[in-house]
Amino acid sequence: MRSQVDLASLSVQQLSSVKKRLDDELEHLTTSFTKLRAAQTKFRECLSSIREGVSAKIAGKPLLVPLTTSLYVPGTLADADKVMVDIGTGFFVEKDIKDALRFYGSKIEDLGKNLKDLESIVQSKSNNLRVVEDVLRQKVITSSGDITPGPSS
Repeated sequence: MRSQVDLASLSVQQLSSVKKRLDDELEHLTTSFTKLRAAQTKFRECLSSIREGVSAKIAGKPLLVPLTTSLYVPGTLADADKVMVDIGTGFFVEKDIKDALRFYGSKIEDLGKNLKDLESIVQSKSNNLRVVEDVLRQKVITSSGDITPGPSS
């Protein structure tokens, strides 16, 4: 269970620490969001490749097979009914077209849900950060106003 802290009761140093922690969390979450979005795009490209690039009319004809995002080798489509599916961490499984489409569609859907959840968390953290920044700004203004110049000689 989370307990709430009255930000106005914290010192400038404590608020700065909370702000830094929120900044770090927000940066990590934003990076994760970007990586999830990239993975979702990769799965969409896989779906598109299967739908548009695998057919009986291509079987036996020369084509370029991607080994990495920038390295392609010549090859031929041996079986227009089956494809190799990257299931993660460098492992591939042979699946028929229907199962491959279902697999990638499921991955895209799961990532979409995760992205939606993560987006709301990022929004919440951003709001928290704004509140902490506002309170910190007020504290700094108040503390600088409390400093009175000494008597002049």
